[in-house]
Amino acid sequence: MGSTEVVLKTIGSIQQVRDRFRVMQSRQKSYVDQRQSALKFQVGDFVLLKVSPWKGIIRFRKKGKLRPRFIGPFRITAPVGKVAYRLEFPEELSQIHNTFHVSQLRKCIAEKTTVVSLDDIQVDGSLNYVEKPVTILDRKTKGHRNKELKLVKVQWQHRKGSEWTCELEEEMREHYPDLLTATDFGDEV
Repeated sequence: MGSTEVVLKTIGSIQQVRDRFRVMQSRQKSYVDQRQSALKFQVGDFVLLKVSPWKGIIRFRKKGKLRPRFIGPFRITAPVGKVAYRLEFPEELSQIHNTFHVSQLRKCIAEKTTVVSLDDIQVDGSLNYVEKPVTILDRKTKGHRNKELKLVKVQWQHRKGSEWTCELEEEMREHYPDLLTATDFGDEV
């Protein structure tokens, strides 16, 4: 077998791999095209706007399942290009720029009466909000392997769903020292 035959065989193998790769790409593209549709809104439609908690303020690296992820509804006033829309905001959100990419919007299919009010959530210019502890409702000690964990039941402000959570007492002391005082439940500091 000469060197030209090896080269021709290699070129043939490369061409076969390229053809199979094109067929695979075409199959994947048609699959995605069938199942993915670009979001398009009309002027006058109502949408929900995506919000996120402050980075670095997420309590103890936990993310609440029931925290609000979208606020609204807001009316679309105009399209801006192919993938952005301008929204109509109430007066309390006038400091926020009113143009958003389609990835930040969700079509609102709920009735206006079931929507979370903006009075319940304080949103800043970056569309962030903070959950703040209000009070300690209860305290208990739980045995875990060879040590005891001190837990506190904390009531939160701006929390949807369950308004309280159980947190470690030492983390609460570290992050919110004014919340836990020496007189809480007869505790001595």
